[in-house]
Amino acid sequence: MTTCMTCQLIRARDAGDRPLWDSIHRTAHWDVVHSYNTSLAGWLVLVARRHMAAIAEMNEAEAVELGRLLRLVSIAVQRATNSEKTYVVQFAEAVEHPHVHFHVVPRMADLPPHQRGPAIFGHLGVPEAERVSEARMNEVAVDVRMFLANALSTMNDSMIQ
Repeated sequence: MTTCMTCQLIRARDAGDRPLWDSIHRTAHWDVVHSYNTSLAGWLVLVARRHMAAIAEMNEAEAVELGRLLRLVSIAVQRATNSEKTYVVQFAEAVEHPHVHFHVVPRMADLPPHQRGPAIFGHLGVPEAERVSEARMNEVAVDVRMFLANALSTMNDSMIQ
C-alpha cells in the first residue's frame, strides 16, 4: 500500500510543523489549507482529519461540519481573491492522496472559457516556477483565517442567544 501523504501532512500539522498556508484553520474534523502545487492563489483544500477513502465513510459530525465549512470557505475564497464564484471538487484518487479532501477553487471572472469547469485542473500540479508564491499563499491564509474566525465566532454567539 502507498503511504498517504495527506495523513503525513496532518501529523505534521498536529505537531505544529507546517507553515501558515498549510494550517489556515483546523476544526475537530477538517483542516483548511492552501494547495501547494497550484498557479491559482486561493485554491484551498478541506482535508478530512482522519483517513477515509470515500465520502460514504464520513460520520454525521464530519458531514455537518463539512457543510458549514464548504460554505464559509467559499465565501472567504471569494473575498480573498475577488473571484466571481468557487468550484468545489472531490475525487480522492491521486496516488499520494487517497484521502477524502475537497478542493475549493476560485473561479475568476476573467478566466478564459477553455479553462473553466473541469479544465480548471490545468492550474494544479504545475511546475514550481508557475506556482503561487509562499508569500501570496500566506496572504490568502491570513485573510481566510480572519474571515473564518469572525464568521464562526458570530455563528457561535448567535447560537448561544
